Amino acid sequence: MAATSEEWADLTKRYLKGEMARAGVKNAELAKRLTEMGLPETDASVQVKINRGAFPAWFLLAALRALGATSLRLE
Repeated sequence: MAATSEEWADLTKRYLKGEMARAGVKNAELAKRLTEMGLPETDASVQVKINRGAFPAWFLLAALRALGATSLRLE
């Protein structure tokens, strides 16, 4: 059976949280790094986006780059 959009959002949220944990980065540090990349974010805005799980693809890719990720696993 196909996953629902809510299940995809949850998977995406868990994936990003896992990458943040591996990098040892919390919301405030991610917001700082994104802002330094020219994408103004605050601790609160990052928290809301991640908790919602349904953030835009650009946010996921930018966050992964800010975390130093070099690949995206789609297992």
